[in-house]
Amino acid sequence: MGKKSRPKAGPSKSTSLVLAEPTPSEKTYNRVPIQEKDAEEEFLEKLIFGDAEGFEDGLNEVGGGSPDDNDEGGIALVGDGDEDAGADLQALQDDELFFIDEGPSGAAAIAAGDIQGAGHGSLGEGEGEEQDPPAWQDSDDEMLTVSLANRGLLRKLRDTETEDLISGKEYSARLRRQFERIYPVPEWAISDPDRKRVGLDGAGVGSSDEDMGGVGAEEEGGDQEAVRSAPSLEEILRSTTNWTRKVPGRLRPEKLTVVRLADGNRIGGSLSMISTLHFHPHHPLLLSSGPDSTLRLHHINGTTNPPATSLHLRNTPISTAHFHPSGTSIIAAGRRKYFHIWNLSTGTIQKVTRIYGHAEVQRSMETFRISPDGKFMALAASRGFVNVLNATTYQWVCAAKIEGRVADVSWWGDSRGLTIGNKSGGVWEFDVLSEKVVARWKDEGGHATTVLKNGGAQWVAIGSQSGIVNIYDRARSFGGGGNALVGGTKENPKPVRVLEQLVTAISVIEFSPDCQVLAMASKGKRDALRMVHLPSCAVYQNWPTSGTPLGRVTAISWAGKETGIVAIGNEAGKVRLFEIQS
Repeated sequence: MGKKSRPKAGPSKSTSLVLAEPTPSEKTYNRVPIQEKDAEEEFLEKLIFGDAEGFEDGLNEVGGGSPDDNDEGGIALVGDGDEDAGADLQALQDDELFFIDEGPSGAAAIAAGDIQGAGHGSLGEGEGEEQDPPAWQDSDDEMLTVSLANRGLLRKLRDTETEDLISGKEYSARLRRQFERIYPVPEWAISDPDRKRVGLDGAGVGSSDEDMGGVGAEEEGGDQEAVRSAPSLEEILRSTTNWTRKVPGRLRPEKLTVVRLADGNRIGGSLSMISTLHFHPHHPLLLSSGPDSTLRLHHINGTTNPPATSLHLRNTPISTAHFHPSGTSIIAAGRRKYFHIWNLSTGTIQKVTRIYGHAEVQRSMETFRISPDGKFMALAASRGFVNVLNATTYQWVCAAKIEGRVADVSWWGDSRGLTIGNKSGGVWEFDVLSEKVVARWKDEGGHATTVLKNGGAQWVAIGSQSGIVNIYDRARSFGGGGNALVGGTKENPKPVRVLEQLVTAISVIEFSPDCQVLAMASKGKRDALRMVHLPSCAVYQNWPTSGTPLGRVTAISWAGKETGIVAIGNEAGKVRLFEIQS
């Protein structure tokens, strides 16, 4: 290699470019000859990249021909006089010339059909219809086995009470089905064939028949007609229709005859939990509400129970809602510093935002009770306070003060006072007229109180965190004759009956209007509801049965004075209606 010399400093008229010679390694690389592929390399290359012959065979299969029908390879083979094959191939899109081979399609195709069909109904629905294959499949699903009975969250996926183990693919389909029950497919996303199959005509996808009382596809048309022909809220309020059915005589303590009616909210129901239920005091109207911030009124006609109207209160998840005893308005409140009054006659809505002079303790309006005569409204507050308002002007009247935190409040049957329970089992009797605590006593057992209810002037029922319900008879337990003699209440009265049929926290207690039946329930366990006969305090053994579709009960309401109709709301947003006949 020649030696390069550094150019001298100073200006120069011409400059020469000196190129570096290749290095020895570069010379060696350029002299390496390219070897021909051996048989093994060609075989591996064909496996990975394919070859011209395989490409031509694929084109022939797509175009309907065969390699034996052509003399030349390539796309030119379609022009060898077979005009039909050429036309078919030219009509194909580029992405239709190729496919991904995923192996045999037997079981996989069936599972794919199941998953597709789970979107709008029960599993296996949609047979005979063309379904798109899933974009991706997990082979581990074939070997997975899931138990639906061992975990509480999975029990809602069961089709029957005794069902337990299912396959991974079935589990995936059940999850998809449950998701689309909670979040239905939007109307714009449903194709025309699916729209006809589910009977969709300007409404959302209805609940499946599996929900027992939901709206099935075959019932959509009749339900829509029922909604169109239903009377308006104004017509219902003007009518003389009243709760007139009566229960014949006294109920037997041994057996309860119950008939199931159509669900109260089978049309236009809720997708959220039912937190409160209440029947109109005079007309066949049922109020339901929950965390979805919507008040719903349904006309209870015994068959279709069409929706009468609804009201959405923005950003107000509703905890308590009741008709005023006069029937002219609805009062609704949630965990907010205000409550709403909805006037049913005029449609106006009034918002009460504060209780002047008592806003410091009244931080939430979520727990309130209206007195039976409609004159007072009791609001549970913090620091052991219960504020009493005038139920017409909503001005502050007086306040009761107890020890500890308020668990629940219930009015006496004559509306003169309140029974207030704290979370430690203590009970106070507060006379509103004298504005004094007239008695104080302790619930037997000292259980953590969750709910308290007065049944007329005679009964008091207290539910606890442990699932125990104590029933007190004011005449026998307290030694008095009712609320008029409540001042003579003993400090440690004995309940006439201790009910231990439920094992999770009691969430609802409701006496029937005639105080012949006490309904108690817990939302901590599925179908945890019992009916108790009064005055014997015997628990009915024949109802509910294991097949009664109650779910997790969150609300109970009795209709009228002697109708025997009871509404039971659950965590799934359903309102079951039953009639007690004897």
